[in-house]
Amino acid sequence: MQVESISQELRLFPNNAIQQSSQQNFGDALKEAIMDVNSFQVQASKAVEQMVTGEAASIHDVMIAVEKARTSFDLLLEVRNKALDMYREIMRVQI
Repeated sequence: MQVESISQELRLFPNNAIQQSSQQNFGDALKEAIMDVNSFQVQASKAVEQMVTGEAASIHDVMIAVEKARTSFDLLLEVRNKALDMYREIMRVQI
């Protein structure tokens, strides 16, 4: 089996994009994810409010907004759970 170089695939990404992504730490990524989840929650609340008042164009759009908010929250919750599990595992390690 012949292994090919990945240098051709790397040219698809600009050099500064790779460097910028490596400079973002986990805390910043987590803050950004929390802000995104909050944004989805606000959009879903507005969509439900518009549906109740009769302003919403379709129930499908409302359901999509609600499910997007729920799914993003579930993902964030799982990330939190995994981070806590990793912390507990590190604390159990004896030096």
